[in-house]
Amino acid sequence: MKDQARVVVVGGGIMGVSVAYHLAKLGWNDVLLLEKGELASGESAFAAGLVTQFHTSPTLMQIRKYSIDLFSELNLFDHVGSLRLASSEAQLKELQRNVSQAKAIGLEVEIISASEAVKLFPGMTDKSLYGAVYLPRDGHLDPYTTTTGLAAHAKKLGVTIQTDARVTGIELSPKGYQGPDRPG
Repeated sequence: MKDQARVVVVGGGIMGVSVAYHLAKLGWNDVLLLEKGELASGESAFAAGLVTQFHTSPTLMQIRKYSIDLFSELNLFDHVGSLRLASSEAQLKELQRNVSQAKAIGLEVEIISASEAVKLFPGMTDKSLYGAVYLPRDGHLDPYTTTTGLAAHAKKLGVTIQTDARVTGIELSPKGYQGPDRPG
């Protein structure tokens, strides 16, 4: 079992695996990910897996867009599209403002009529429906498969992953932190 590394990531859920993957993708070497059980055995195993890019915050839309693009590139995502419904004129106007922001950052999104929404989702009625936002690139993923798939890609980039490795303490070398701005 490896007992030291330049970077140690503790936790083998989607966040820990993502941090390790992105560090390796940026060229960091000697990255070690430790998980006390199996990968994706905690909260990541119980997530719903529905992923949408739409949000009221442009920053969160960009993060969500990046995530969908990444998981799509790695063949870990199913695009099925999503609808966000407006049941009043005020909601429709708010959605229209958000769509303008979404288009400005490159999201594939459009306002559609109530009848177009019903065509996409026939189980719904257009009663009290003023329109909808349609995002064709939204979809779903399997949280376990996504976490373990991203871990496999991280390994290909040189990340060492150790499971059944409980962290009980952390020690810095006598040199201390040796990050990219402090070579050592």
